Amino acid sequence: MNSTTHRLGDLQLRILQSLWARPNASVADVHSELKPERNLAYTTVATMLRKMEARGLVTHHEEGRTFFYRANVAAEEVNRSVGNHLVERLFEGSLSSAVHHLLSTREVSNAELDQLEILIKEARQRTK
Repeated sequence: MNSTTHRLGDLQLRILQSLWARPNASVADVHSELKPERNLAYTTVATMLRKMEARGLVTHHEEGRTFFYRANVAAEEVNRSVGNHLVERLFEGSLSSAVHHLLSTREVSNAELDQLEILIKEARQRTK
């Protein structure tokens, strides 16, 4: 299992989500997707992409004078890292405490509870 911990701010996560949905996006593409929800300057997005590239989170190629970016980390890797970090920091490593918190503070549908039961059964099978 990859032990890299990805610590991402909200904007960095949103940029990665944009790139996972649309690989090889220009700064303008990412900016236009994020601008309605965040009112960001184009230069803010460009700067953040450069910083994220320095951290190895994204990579780019050039076509003429346009930089096209793509995510250099998989969504599953980031989800795992952020989820593990959350459980460690907020719940002192206790998965059951994290699940208890979510089940007691959110509305949960019967379909979600059924899915959780399936996941628990699968986890039990892996530990045998």
